[in-house]
Amino acid sequence: MMSDGDGRDRLRAEIAAFYAGFGQPAALLAAFRQAALLVPLTADDRVFFSQVGGVDWLCAFTSIEEYARFMVTRGHLQDNGIDADREYRHHWLFGRRLQEYVDSRTEPAGIAIDIVGSAPMAFPPDVAG
Repeated sequence: MMSDGDGRDRLRAEIAAFYAGFGQPAALLAAFRQAALLVPLTADDRVFFSQVGGVDWLCAFTSIEEYARFMVTRGHLQDNGIDADREYRHHWLFGRRLQEYVDSRTEPAGIAIDIVGSAPMAFPPDVAG
């Protein structure tokens, strides 16, 4: 488990500020860029994306519990626990690295954080052009 120095507490606080109606976009983006987030991997060791409305979304999580909630929602976990015979591959990556990666792709991609949690946050792609 990572420590408080991983930036996730700050990110959660900035997300909460947005939900409370007084969030600052620059502070949220800075907290996101500095936070270490759990990123699921596919069976072939690629970063997991979910497609919605023709846009790829890189799914990232602030905790193992948020990742588990996502997996239950997608039908990959039972409500009563994990499949002991399955490997749940993931990396912890800083938000700035995730942003650099989605920005380097040829197709639009955004980043969705804790997407099925109580306080999801999305960083959509820039599709203006």
